[in-house]
Amino acid sequence: MPFVATTLTAAMVLGPTAVLWPAAGVHSTTVTVDEHFGPASQAPYTAVTHDPAAVPVGARVVVTERRHEGGGTTVALRLEGVQKNRTFGAHVHSKPCGAKPADSGPHYQDVLDPKQPSTDPKYANPRNEVWLDLTTDEDGDGRSRAAQRWHFRYGEARSVVVHEHKTETEPGHAGMAGARLACVNVPFA
Repeated sequence: MPFVATTLTAAMVLGPTAVLWPAAGVHSTTVTVDEHFGPASQAPYTAVTHDPAAVPVGARVVVTERRHEGGGTTVALRLEGVQKNRTFGAHVHSKPCGAKPADSGPHYQDVLDPKQPSTDPKYANPRNEVWLDLTTDEDGDGRSRAAQRWHFRYGEARSVVVHEHKTETEPGHAGMAGARLACVNVPFA
């Protein structure tokens, strides 16, 4: 199932972790992508791997976006069957996945940094971008979640990219997380 979009009013369970949604009567839109990574060389796939040693062909990815009508967005990422006991960086990117890692463009930013690529902590930070860094367990499974006070601008957030290492925060390096290892297209609301 490539994705499902529904309206929820209570709570949703993503694996064993319960994610609470707005109170009854407050609606939100949820988009979920549940895919397995395919080789980038044989695109188009909804999810592609650029580094099969770290993110093997067939590994599973689940991305859930919840857009709250009253404001705010929550994004959750789950990886299964990727490299064990490893910390990955992960971010929402502005373009869709492609055969080349750079095809997914820069990070989505709520307030755009006039200088790109953005490495200024004023713009490249987890409040202005969606950072989904995670550490996998002994099975190669990991999860993360980010909550923002804003919504994505329509058509400007298109994918989630899994990166080589934890996201850096220092000036001149803010937002950097190494090579782009894998990418999944998400029809963010």
